[in-house]
Amino acid sequence: MSSPYKYLKIENLGKLRKITISNPKLKNALNLQAYEELTDGLNRAATDDSVSIVAITGDGDYYSSGNDIKHFLTVIDPEKELIRANIVLKSMIQSFYTFPKLLVCVVNGPCIGIACSTAALCDVIYAVDTAYFYTPFSLLGLCAEGCASYTFSRILGKSKANEMLLLNHKLTAAEALQFNFVAKVYTKSELDTVLWPKIREQSELSRESICVTKKLQSKFDQKSLETACDAELKELYKRFSTDDFIQAVVNFIQRKSKL
Repeated sequence: MSSPYKYLKIENLGKLRKITISNPKLKNALNLQAYEELTDGLNRAATDDSVSIVAITGDGDYYSSGNDIKHFLTVIDPEKELIRANIVLKSMIQSFYTFPKLLVCVVNGPCIGIACSTAALCDVIYAVDTAYFYTPFSLLGLCAEGCASYTFSRILGKSKANEMLLLNHKLTAAEALQFNFVAKVYTKSELDTVLWPKIREQSELSRESICVTKKLQSKFDQKSLETACDAELKELYKRFSTDDFIQAVVNFIQRKSKL
């Protein structure tokens, strides 16, 4: 299946649809177009009867380095772009937590920022042993996004969630397994030989049965996720005009100029 997208690769493996985030020159960083493509990719898969499972992964050595800050520095009208970004980002986040089928995240490398937050919205996460999960929101003068203010404490417990969300802790793959953030850890070489064949085999399970059980599990979560998403985006919009964020952008530019 050829991909109609610029930043995604789409591959059908039987009833498994593999979505690969592909912006390798920028470590699979996500810009607004990538948000829109992910939203469209998930929404299309949700209504495609030939698809039982969707698995998202990254191209190369990174799952995703998170938001493409450089992209936002080049816009002509930052205020207008922020308004658009909030709308586009909300749609993408919703496409994750409303996805009706089994949604698997295969974290093939570092998973940062919004990529990490949305990974937590997937039903199952698998990771390679060299991966880590990182949400440097306070380092950037921002706040939690992608429903992380709700999901992280439920998955990790309050203390470890706060260490990540407030103190910029990098959660290693081993820690992620220990704290139930991922289901299993694989070596890089096992991705093609063990994990992808396993997920393809899982795609032959009863889709209807999986969807019903998932719906039952998420019945009471949907409203909380919606509330968290709206509250986070409201605060995130405010944070973009703060001195903390502006200084973080200046620091980013300075680091890039030295490379």
